[in-house]
Amino acid sequence: MPTVSVNRAALFKAIGREYSDEEFDDLCFKFGLEIDDIVDDPDKGMTYKIEIGANRYDLLCIEGIARTLRVFLGLETLPKFQVLPAKDPAQYKLIVKPAVAQVRPYVVGAVLRNIKFTQAVYDSFIDLQDKLHHNIARKRTLVAIGTHDLDTITGPFIYDAQPPKEISFVPLNQTEVFRSDVLLEKYTQDLHLREFVPIIKDKPVYPVILDQKGVVLSLPPIINGNHSKITLNTRNVFIECTATDRHKAQIVLDTLICMFSGYCEKPFTAEAVQVEYPDGEKIQYPTLQYRQQETSVSYCNVLTGVEESAESMAKLLQSMSLSAKPTGPDTLMVEVPPTRYDVLHACDVAEDFAVAYGYDRLREDMHLPSTSTIGQEFELNYLSDKMRLLLSQNNYIEVATFSLCSKSDMGEKMKINLDKEPWVKIGNPKTMDFEALRISLLPGILKTVAANKHVSLPLRMFEVADVVVKDSCPIATRGTGARNKRHLCAINYNVKAGMEVVQGLLDNIMVALKVPFTEDGSTKGYYLEGKDYPSFFPGFGATVVVNGSPVGCLGLIHPEVVTSFNLNNPASVLEIDLQKVMEITDFGH
Repeated sequence: MPTVSVNRAALFKAIGREYSDEEFDDLCFKFGLEIDDIVDDPDKGMTYKIEIGANRYDLLCIEGIARTLRVFLGLETLPKFQVLPAKDPAQYKLIVKPAVAQVRPYVVGAVLRNIKFTQAVYDSFIDLQDKLHHNIARKRTLVAIGTHDLDTITGPFIYDAQPPKEISFVPLNQTEVFRSDVLLEKYTQDLHLREFVPIIKDKPVYPVILDQKGVVLSLPPIINGNHSKITLNTRNVFIECTATDRHKAQIVLDTLICMFSGYCEKPFTAEAVQVEYPDGEKIQYPTLQYRQQETSVSYCNVLTGVEESAESMAKLLQSMSLSAKPTGPDTLMVEVPPTRYDVLHACDVAEDFAVAYGYDRLREDMHLPSTSTIGQEFELNYLSDKMRLLLSQNNYIEVATFSLCSKSDMGEKMKINLDKEPWVKIGNPKTMDFEALRISLLPGILKTVAANKHVSLPLRMFEVADVVVKDSCPIATRGTGARNKRHLCAINYNVKAGMEVVQGLLDNIMVALKVPFTEDGSTKGYYLEGKDYPSFFPGFGATVVVNGSPVGCLGLIHPEVVTSFNLNNPASVLEIDLQKVMEITDFGH
């Protein structure tokens, strides 16, 4: 969870009350916050480090914490945020060019008019942007914020994407003009900015925001231009947020406006900026939208175990910055302000009601369970633990590999045609190493072996974990279209393949499961049935059959598979569907 550092004296001044450390800790507990640490900083004075919820973007700065606690204490009501018409609509525009679709397709903007900065307000303004970048913006991959002195630039503004060699400007806090590709090379050594460089470094074009005169405002998501730098003397601020996720950009912009519009000459207002897209779409930002969320009173009472009326519940929700009115004996209409993007469902309203009511007042014995049950270990997990112990006793080392893998790792490198496999693809993967859910444990184990080639042979490893496959059965998948299967995989990597080693391990597993070996292929017992698999050397593969049903495979890994994982010794492997084995043997009954 994010931790926000706030000066104690400044916080108490903003709240309008003084507290001892113990009293303020108690107040934070009642509201659902936690003081992580109290630091006596020689430069900044006594500082509270407050841990907040990851989805409470309105609490990432002292302004949000102080205002929210004042509302909670009944010292003020939540202000009404407003969007004012632009002072000059022709200038306050962001014109989006088609080329940005290759990098960061969305942008939003707003203007804070006649704002007054002090050093403390300026520092908080910068710090909130940093917090949002690392929180909802996922280190600028989803959203990047740019703030500019409006009086130094001329609209309308252009959001374009240009080849790196065509973008030159003076970056923030610099005096020299840099070409953008040279600048990114420079920032690969910068402790603060180097983690953002890979976001656009290899792109054919870089996003750039320009004013009407061609002045570079920013090179998102890396750095702003020095020309429009904000200072303590800045009175009008132009905010732009470029993004790969439009909704998150809207949240970031609204949060910035709501937290700092209070310092404007007209408090809690912001001027609109119109964004014009190449397809003709025109959207006005910021939205500062107030949403209506209908909530059942009985639903909230059942979740919290209390019995409050609609009127009482509405009054308590006011202290949580949620305006609510009874619209019926069992219905509340809750107005969700633009500061509370964390409220998505009636259960979120119920949670806020529980906080306002007081967790310390909730009775544990209000409702006893209607059934009495005795818990026990899940059978599949029990079997998995037994198998881990058994394989460890057979001198195999357990490994834990990623559930996500690359498409090539489980397809091309394994000589498997994925078009014929029920594999699950990840939407918008961050890297090519994690673009699919594994359908086999073997690729992960082979990569682990490759990472441990320096260890003396033989290398015997195993893993008992889940794989994921597509499944259209709504009961099995719970509507997700995919389901987990528990697999067991073991490998023997040595100068000689040693298929007899993994076959002996299979025998030990079946002995532990009390499944006898059968030579006549009967439906009671287990046996091996010769079969060629793409990942195995021809003639050295077999299907493991238990009680007449195929449950896995055993074989010598194909030399091409071995070399594709950067290995140079043969290996034999066993992989079985442990879940299926449990279901068809006496262990599962």
